[in-house]
Amino acid sequence: FKGGDTCEYLLSSGRFLGEKVWQPHSCMMHKYKNSEAKNCLLDRHVAFIGDSRIRQLFYSFIKLLNPQVKEEGNKHGNILFEDKSASIRVDFLWYPEVNGSMRQRIKSWTEDSVAKPHIIVAGAATWSIKIHNGSNEALTQYKINITSIAPLLEKLAKSSDVYWVLQDPVYEELLSESRKMITNEKIDAYNEAAVRILNSSSRNSKAKVKVFSVSKLIAQETIMKSADGLHLPESSRDTNAMILMNVYCNKIMKPIDGSCCQPQPPLTLIQKLAFCFFTLAIIGYFIISLIHRNNYRKSKSCADLESGEERKPAVSSPNVSTLEMLLHSFCKLGLIMTYFYLCDRANLFMKENKFYTHSSFFIPIVYILVLGVFYTENTKETKVLNREQTDEWKGWMQLVILIYHISGASTFLPVYMHIRVLVAAYLFQTGYGHFSYFWLKGDFGVYRVCQVLFRLNFLVVVLCIVMDRPYQFYYFVPLVTVWFMIIYATLAVWPQIVQKKANGNCLWHFGLLLKLLCLLTCIYFLSYSQGVFEKIFSFWPLSKCFELNGNVYEWWFRWKLDRYVVFHGMLFAFIYLALQKRQMISEGKGEPLFSSRVSNILLFISVVSLLTYSIWASSCKNKTECNELHPSVSLVQILAFVLIRNIPGYIRSVYSSFFAWFGKISLELFICQYHIWLAADTKGILVLIPGYPMFNVLVSTFIFVCVAHEISQITNDLAQIVVPKDSSTLLKRLLCIAGFFSGLLLFSAVQDQSRH
Repeated sequence: FKGGDTCEYLLSSGRFLGEKVWQPHSCMMHKYKNSEAKNCLLDRHVAFIGDSRIRQLFYSFIKLLNPQVKEEGNKHGNILFEDKSASIRVDFLWYPEVNGSMRQRIKSWTEDSVAKPHIIVAGAATWSIKIHNGSNEALTQYKINITSIAPLLEKLAKSSDVYWVLQDPVYEELLSESRKMITNEKIDAYNEAAVRILNSSSRNSKAKVKVFSVSKLIAQETIMKSADGLHLPESSRDTNAMILMNVYCNKIMKPIDGSCCQPQPPLTLIQKLAFCFFTLAIIGYFIISLIHRNNYRKSKSCADLESGEERKPAVSSPNVSTLEMLLHSFCKLGLIMTYFYLCDRANLFMKENKFYTHSSFFIPIVYILVLGVFYTENTKETKVLNREQTDEWKGWMQLVILIYHISGASTFLPVYMHIRVLVAAYLFQTGYGHFSYFWLKGDFGVYRVCQVLFRLNFLVVVLCIVMDRPYQFYYFVPLVTVWFMIIYATLAVWPQIVQKKANGNCLWHFGLLLKLLCLLTCIYFLSYSQGVFEKIFSFWPLSKCFELNGNVYEWWFRWKLDRYVVFHGMLFAFIYLALQKRQMISEGKGEPLFSSRVSNILLFISVVSLLTYSIWASSCKNKTECNELHPSVSLVQILAFVLIRNIPGYIRSVYSSFFAWFGKISLELFICQYHIWLAADTKGILVLIPGYPMFNVLVSTFIFVCVAHEISQITNDLAQIVVPKDSSTLLKRLLCIAGFFSGLLLFSAVQDQSRH
């Protein structure tokens, strides 16, 4: 389904999510703050012309600029508002009827010598119905008057934004006796006349009066809450004012979560080059496939007439095979990236705002937990945090995080705090996994480092190029990348202490603890030295990677939020492996880790700590206070879960293959959701099938999971080619990669200069 003209949809159609949240058809509406509204309307003149309903809209509009404004003054007169700091002028002009007076005022704006308002919002009809007691003659005169005004409005529309507000329905039961003649039937007749006459003479599609008909839909849902049956309740007026702000400001301010009325961004130089590269890869792959197929036919095995045996065709050379795999991977990746671009950069598919309800979050959570328990299998090994178990852990956490994002649950603070623990648990696994590998294997070679960095960053680098987003935008990948390098530097720097060396002399254990203590000191110092931290990451070219919106504050915030948990993961791995080496824990199948008494005490403490945290998270006042305490308390919940999951032998011996499958592609799921499951860079929801929310989620989720799985396979295939084990070949590849990034930085600089 094509997105179509989102401005037209914003002004004419939509529905309520809940009681107060308005959802335009096919696009997302941004909620403008005072500062944003002022920046948009800087040096602008806005004119509202009409009756008391337009006056209400005027007040709601200026409250977006200044919430302190009170609705006072002459109700049946002109009202002027001015914000001198931003040179904004907003006028309300009292013209309750479409007559000669209104025509004269509008005509005065069409004269060349007069400064025209940048935005004109007009509308009137109920006074004409009331004064003339709903007579047909009044309707006829209304048609004549609006016919005379229409060409003037269309002339103004060539240089200004002109909106004609259709009349809202009334709630006839609440109308006073003096307004009983204002019926919905009469209002519909006046609206029909206005729509038919406006723009009927306009031949230029760009210069036309925009009909503001969405107010009718909003009023149909809320007019029964009106105080007098005629005027809208305040929440509905505010919604109309916000729609007006979106129609005018989205193309100027370009908010990420305001897709309505935003033009498709032009392709950048880097995006064009990426498009050419993927096109060449697709063409190259098909050419090589055709050549191989042709060669295969020529060398097809044929029966030997003398021996009756079959001759095997000649095996293709390894180089050709590698090239074909490379082109095949880039061919698939190119098609997938095209889908990414169409979903979240082109105005092809629809997007909608998120709306949180408890049921939209908790029902899917229960559903996936039941599925996860259903797919239970025995583990291959029964060690603490074995591979199947860590994959399972990543899998269910990732699914919960995905549901959290699509349901908009970040607005509910207790859920937000629990999700923060899940993100911390991912980083805990980073510390635990990489420390365990280096400690046990002692492999500090370049190959290992390059493999990890490639697998972590490949997809994000491609998305930065294709989707024109900074590296820091995908914040989790920079976070785990930097922490991996910190872990590597801590353990690889002289003296390199590994388990094999430490077994010979216990003093090496103290040496390693000293290294970890130095790491903790550095983390503590940086966490309280924002200036030093920002200076480190503000140096070029690091600044190109870690800046977001012109500064590194977002990176500082993300790093600080979970600053200790990776260290705790490393320390946990060290203690666990030391206990394992000395056979102080039992890891046999079905055996508890410790004695029955110790196991029961630890399980009781773990359950109590989890419940205590949930109670504390529910009593949190605001995100700032909770985030301050999060680095200190998140470890307790992670350790509690690890103990509950591993102390009982029968629990440690099984795992959920359902969750483990998702855990293997958890990184791809986390990154891909930004653009092909959610929309507008996670701010909204992608709509492939409008009008059927549940069916849409099922279809988009199926595609999303398949794409994430395919990208995981592509990354693994390319990792074997781009990062070979042979040292000399690897060095050449690294030089090529360095050249690639140098070129990328150069093109990025040219691109930034052209933007400025």
